[in-house]
Amino acid sequence: MTEDAIDRIVQEWNRERPDLDVSPTHVLQRITRLYLLQSASFAEVFGRYGLSFGEYEVLAALTRIGPPHRMKPSELVGALVLSSGAMTNRIDRVEEAGLVERRPDPDDRRGTLVALTERGRQVVDDAVLAHLANEERLLGALSAGERRRLAGLLRKLLTSEPFVMLDPTRSVANNGRITDQTARARRVRRR
Repeated sequence: MTEDAIDRIVQEWNRERPDLDVSPTHVLQRITRLYLLQSASFAEVFGRYGLSFGEYEVLAALTRIGPPHRMKPSELVGALVLSSGAMTNRIDRVEEAGLVERRPDPDDRRGTLVALTERGRQVVDDAVLAHLANEERLLGALSAGERRRLAGLLRKLLTSEPFVMLDPTRSVANNGRITDQTARARRVRRR
């Protein structure tokens, strides 16, 4: 197996501080490195469509919800785990690009719905194809079985207590039980 920069870092720590257990570095530094490289790759792909990854997420959320592809801004906040201010900025940018439009909520005179436009639907349909092809390219070194095992191991880490406690989509409530704040977004009724 080919050595990488992380192996060298671990070797250097082992040489300089043999008293330390730096074995977690093998995993966590690779996850960090993969995140940075994957983020750059995503930026390049979505940039072809005039989008940031965050803007794509808004369009993708509106697409995944199904027809008529519209949500309240608060539902988008829950679905994408953002502050309302950050969501407003994202909505403003994709609205300015003609990819979504704000409409009055027929069920709430004071409310607004964010709806995917036809142009937005075309952009997200094209972008998701490029995104999935890019993800396939990035994971091309792994077999289907290796991908499943890796996904399972990463899921196990993400659902373990240290990571759950750090996850901004979750909060500790009700005598220490974990409450999922995104459940609200999952219960969004289709409009």
